[in-house]
Amino acid sequence: MSTYTLLGGGYQADVTDVGAAVHGLRFDGRELIPGWAPEGPPPFFNGAVLAPWPNRVVGARYVFADECFELPVNEPERGHALHGFVAAVPWTCAEFACVEDDHAFARFTHTLEPQPGYPFRLRLETRHDLSAAGLTTTVTAENIGENAAPYGTGPHPWLLAGPDVREYELDLPAAKVLLVDELLAPRALEDVTYTPYDYRQARRIGDTAIDHAFTALAEGQVRVRGPEGGLEMSWDATVLPWVQICTGTGLDYHGLAVEPMTCPPDAFNSGTDLIVLKPGDTHRAAWTLAAL
Repeated sequence: MSTYTLLGGGYQADVTDVGAAVHGLRFDGRELIPGWAPEGPPPFFNGAVLAPWPNRVVGARYVFADECFELPVNEPERGHALHGFVAAVPWTCAEFACVEDDHAFARFTHTLEPQPGYPFRLRLETRHDLSAAGLTTTVTAENIGENAAPYGTGPHPWLLAGPDVREYELDLPAAKVLLVDELLAPRALEDVTYTPYDYRQARRIGDTAIDHAFTALAEGQVRVRGPEGGLEMSWDATVLPWVQICTGTGLDYHGLAVEPMTCPPDAFNSGTDLIVLKPGDTHRAAWTLAAL
């Protein structure tokens, strides 16, 4: 694994060619995204780019263009295909520049060749830009194959690193939550007003275990505050109309996962907000992390 250090505006971001992941993010010495040991893939997908789908394909099977596909199961306890193919594979660093302590960027590329259950070919690019405005990541996908391809993307950062996520304050301007069954498969889209998942007014997470997708966003923005400070994640909600929030309950991992997504869990089956890339089509999505 090769790591590239970006400096700019008081921030330090370490990015890696494994999964084009954010290996760590700090501001004025404060840890915003926890790092991990250099050997091995990102733990619990921390900081990785998710493509060609975020979250789960339930049962690791889907139908597209009247054809049934079966994906490798990488969440065996639930039987699902989780987080796409590129989170733990090598990417190529095509460009890297750091201008003193002012700004920096790194650009990674990867060609997703046809895989079991996904016989499509995509050219992917992830660019990390760091400045006083924070860390902006842009993911671009181009269909370089011969057939239309289903597609979705999003990031998977674990924000902050405090020992007790229950003490975090969450500000989540989402009016609807996707409720799930015991296998985390989507069950029903509900108004958050009648659930424990209404964080439209900032409040402590408390004892609520969250591993849900939210939508009907008033704006593409989530703010999280811990005992040592906060972090804001922002994006264009017309491009990424969903966001998965995970408290990591039961995972023995610190932080709060905030994952803006182009589509909800199991979109390959439901078709909800699924992107279909025709040959030659390009899709671009971006998000920014900034200290509060």
